[in-house]
Amino acid sequence: MRDYLATTFLAAVLCYVVTPFVKKMAEKFGAVAEIRSRDVHTLPTARWGGVAMWISMCLTLLIVRHLSLVGKSFGHELEGIFLASTFVILLGMADDRFQLDALTKLAGQALAAGILLLYGIQIFWLPINGVITLPQSIGQLVTVLIVLVTINAVNFIDGLDGLAAGIIAISGASFFAFAYLLAVVNGFSRAGSPSLITAIIVGVCLGFLPHNSHPAKIFMGDSGSMFLGLLLSAAAITLTGQVDANSISSENGGPTLLPLLLPFAVLAIPLADLILAILRRARSGRSPFAPDREHLHHRLLSAGNSHSRTALIMYSWTAAVAIPVTVLAFAPLWVGAVTALVLIAVSAAVSRAWSGKRKVKP
Repeated sequence: MRDYLATTFLAAVLCYVVTPFVKKMAEKFGAVAEIRSRDVHTLPTARWGGVAMWISMCLTLLIVRHLSLVGKSFGHELEGIFLASTFVILLGMADDRFQLDALTKLAGQALAAGILLLYGIQIFWLPINGVITLPQSIGQLVTVLIVLVTINAVNFIDGLDGLAAGIIAISGASFFAFAYLLAVVNGFSRAGSPSLITAIIVGVCLGFLPHNSHPAKIFMGDSGSMFLGLLLSAAAITLTGQVDANSISSENGGPTLLPLLLPFAVLAIPLADLILAILRRARSGRSPFAPDREHLHHRLLSAGNSHSRTALIMYSWTAAVAIPVTVLAFAPLWVGAVTALVLIAVSAAVSRAWSGKRKVKP
């Protein structure tokens, strides 16, 4: 555990230090978010925050490979994840600078998923009426769909200072706890790519947040949202490959089935926003990729909450879903239920308290 904590701390420090230099580079090359009608920022702001995250990941990997436990995680799978994440960073940099169209980005994201497939990172089974081992082609299709959905869920939630970085930090921490504890409970190697990748996700998000919190000095941009979405989906898909489907039974099915479901649980808020946006735009006859100002964070802002309060409210919503699901995997049902009730009560209290504050006007 100490190796992973050191990895998270190192990634956070590096990202915090590197980000100001990337900000200057983005401004020099014109990767700047101008003011548009749907935006909530009031000043042109540098993008390419994902580049700072990628650089921090690279430096972190170079250093921690010498640690006794984490160093064992380096192998074929991690190489594939690194190459795929590098590809989406380049794609995101181009989009942040030149504003690529939605179909081009979607094709690029599918190619990144293809890189994962080339390195054997794919879904091999699904929990349908027990366990179904998937034909290779179907497993590859499911893998690509999971990558696309996760990337775009993160992308959709990245519309407010500090929002996506905070939500992914909470989600990544929950997923790390699950991956590490699953290794302990089931006895397979704790030195796995999922634990290492999620430890880095948490670190880069925490290091980036001071620069990205309101008022943001730099945005993560599509380079950052696609990078984080790719890493999270890759960690989830890799973890399913470490679970022996034949060992799944009614007694231990819960923990072993969750690797496939947990990413969707920890990303419940971004996924809900993604689904609502697609339905909303389809009903109005618009493209699912057409931007608007009706996301969850836009609605909270319109209700009178500040940027920081809106972000914190959505952090609390994320924690209220992600943490109980992780707890439920390894604790009795009543422990998970109590955890959920406590976090839901805290989230409701926070939201209600601020709702009351915004109604008080001089």
